[in-house]
Amino acid sequence: MPVTGEQAFIASVRRRAGGSGHVRTGIGDDCAVLRAPQGSEILVTTDFSLEQVHFRRDWHPPESAGHRCLARGLSDLAAMGARPLAAFLSLALPPECTGAWARRFLNGLLSLARRHKVPLAGGDTAQSPTGRPEGLVLADIVLIGAAPQGAALLRSGARAGDILYLTGALGGAAAELLALGRAPEAFQRQTRAVAGHPHLYPMPRLGIGAALLAGKMATAAIDVSDGLSTDLAHLCDESGLAAEIHESALPIHPLARKAEADGWVPSALHLALNGGEDYELLFTAPPEKKIPSRLAGVSIHAIGAMTRRDRGKPRITLTRPDGKRMQVRASGWEHFVTSRR
Repeated sequence: MPVTGEQAFIASVRRRAGGSGHVRTGIGDDCAVLRAPQGSEILVTTDFSLEQVHFRRDWHPPESAGHRCLARGLSDLAAMGARPLAAFLSLALPPECTGAWARRFLNGLLSLARRHKVPLAGGDTAQSPTGRPEGLVLADIVLIGAAPQGAALLRSGARAGDILYLTGALGGAAAELLALGRAPEAFQRQTRAVAGHPHLYPMPRLGIGAALLAGKMATAAIDVSDGLSTDLAHLCDESGLAAEIHESALPIHPLARKAEADGWVPSALHLALNGGEDYELLFTAPPEKKIPSRLAGVSIHAIGAMTRRDRGKPRITLTRPDGKRMQVRASGWEHFVTSRR
């Protein structure tokens, strides 16, 4: 049954969102009321999902757009070792999207929310401007999380000599996006989050972040959202260090290798370094710290080390299998600079 009017839309979201855990009062009041866990600090992150920038209605199933909207914020919490407490969604829709498209978008978002026990506690709705033949969808997700006081993982905690680790594999999201752009109709039936779709349904590494924090394993962390080359540069800058990585140690996703084999890209390495949206965790740990090869069911790879930032030295250096060294420049996604994905 199609939704008509903002209040009816909000009522439908409220019925589906539920509420539990640390949400005392959710959708229905002027503000949500949360119970902060004792001895914890509150972490807040926000992410836009903009049509034609982060997703396309003619490419992405609505479930994928909703899943990705929430996954972006959950990945930020994972990078800091935080436990999610509540989500807030502000959604601007053109009139033609307030029925089936919106319901399917929420299907994707709420399915991921249930998996991680994150209640949707509020937000806002609006009709988006219609300056084109059809209006654009704009979604803003706010995530509230908690971590023990003074314990949240930061980008600035790395030390020279720390080993650099990476979860999962790189380049798969960028490779799947290439495939999506070539044949979007082939993905329209992919309406559920299953393994093997790192672009359509990325999996935030909340379990790993929590384990790193609880075990006091990591000194610094960041999620790989804009590309390894860019996000590692952020970690280097915040810690005042440089990094050396080894090409042979980089876990490259099979989809990226297939994209190279099919001639879609010059190299899978390029997608691994610069592709972005993998939402894996990049973290550092002292060399004496024993890091398991798997955490929360996901593989962990040592890919290099942090070094002193000496004058004239590249921020990031890559050692090739033949021993040659090359500078890696931050070449991932950057708004206002990078062309549209």
